[in-house]
Amino acid sequence: MTEYVTEQFTPQERATLEPFVSNLDGPVFALTNLPEAVKGAMFARYSRTTKSLRRLFLDEFADDVLRLGTAEARGRSERAAGIYERVFVEYGDDSVAQLGGVHLACEQSSQLLAKALEWGRLAAYLEQSTRYMRYDDKPGGRWRATVPAELEHTPLGDTYAAFLDDAFTIYGELYERLEPWFKERFPKQPDDTDFVYRQTLLAKTCDTLRMLLPAGTRSNLGIYATGQSYEQLLMRLGQHPLAEMRDYGELMLTELRSVIPEFLKRVDQQERGVEWSDYWKAVRERTDELTHKLVGDIPPEPRASVNLVDYDPAGELKVTAAVLYAHSALPDDQLLDVVQGMTDEERAEILATSVGDRGNRRHKPGRAWERTQYRFDVLCDYGAYRDLQRHRPLTLEWQRLTPAFGYDVPAAISEAGLADRWDLVMTRSRETYEAIAAAGLPDVAQYAVSMAYRIRFVMQMTAREAMHLTELRSQPTGHPVYRAVAQEMHRQISAVHPAIGAAFTHMSYEDVDLERLEAERRTERKRNA
Repeated sequence: MTEYVTEQFTPQERATLEPFVSNLDGPVFALTNLPEAVKGAMFARYSRTTKSLRRLFLDEFADDVLRLGTAEARGRSERAAGIYERVFVEYGDDSVAQLGGVHLACEQSSQLLAKALEWGRLAAYLEQSTRYMRYDDKPGGRWRATVPAELEHTPLGDTYAAFLDDAFTIYGELYERLEPWFKERFPKQPDDTDFVYRQTLLAKTCDTLRMLLPAGTRSNLGIYATGQSYEQLLMRLGQHPLAEMRDYGELMLTELRSVIPEFLKRVDQQERGVEWSDYWKAVRERTDELTHKLVGDIPPEPRASVNLVDYDPAGELKVTAAVLYAHSALPDDQLLDVVQGMTDEERAEILATSVGDRGNRRHKPGRAWERTQYRFDVLCDYGAYRDLQRHRPLTLEWQRLTPAFGYDVPAAISEAGLADRWDLVMTRSRETYEAIAAAGLPDVAQYAVSMAYRIRFVMQMTAREAMHLTELRSQPTGHPVYRAVAQEMHRQISAVHPAIGAAFTHMSYEDVDLERLEAERRTERKRNA
């Protein structure tokens, strides 16, 4: 076993350190009971000293922290802010702002706001699932939906409110009719518990009906991010065209400043955050104006739901060369020439070796598989888009949500004889959207678009990310719409790069009726164990 030097501390020093580190002797330890500002400052100072972090704490931070008192040290204080500022001035801002983070609850967010909050790549998000909860109740006497501030106290606000009444009322009606229909079609199996069966039917019914809900439907999110990631998010929200995003950004800034104020000083400084937001806003507005001027009158041509619009014909050769790169001493371009001169069998052996024996879909080849990319243009319902949008490492951009591309009707809705009520909500959604958009508020009109309506978006990804996305989203537990998107992506990748497509060995093309049944059974077995 590797030997490490054990640093020596006096009994008094050990007593000082004990509340603030997870262990006193090992080379790996966590910081505890310290404000984010102090942790960020310590790590920044750590980068320019030969001292260990424990010794650095004792020599340069302990006196200040101990004067705070352990209880106060857990939160924010002026003295903690002073510690941060002292290091901030010397070591710069961005690197220090990456070293402290906050868990933030963001509740009662519209679906549109949720997508804006989840834009950043360098953060962790957990969103309330529409799969396990009904939306026909009225907490606080109102539907679970955002009424845009732009519409409040206007006739259009009344139009929108009337649409919400129709949409959520019909959602409740259809739930009461659809769940018994599923129960009759999929009887409980003798080996399943009542709990597993109920949860499976709940998921099936909610999964089918969630596309009926408008984009204004509210959700709860949990976010964990660094100070720097929050700073970027708040600046983006500050220049957003929708009032909900701007107002929510102010709420977030207030709460984050109660925890990590030192990390967010630049957000509303004129020469930093304000100018940055103004720059983004100016680019967005000018690009929007130019787009409407140059291509606004061109009608969209018909396309399939999934289209591979760009890829590198030499992608497999480049991935093959990239596999060899870290194991060789050759320059990148020379390796590519060498690989081009190999036989098909030799190249196939290299790719197969880089993939290895994938015991499950979490086993993925290395970064050499990021050497080639695929760009897909996708048109699918907004409900499925919400799940696909969560793949943040790839490049994803979407167009404004409108009813222009039509809507989907789940097969179960038609088979259960409920399509007329579904169509009624879609009609009301389109009428409400058109009324709001006609008033010069196309961005606000998105709140009224039901999630069954289709949205166009582009997804650009490496072969490595494509393997992750298509295998994950094709699994039987997934929603049928995004399963179909993932399966079609795999087919089109396989058509242009057969060896790469063949490595996606955990794709699922299996037909299932109760998507969550096996997952609920597995959970029940774990619960019992």
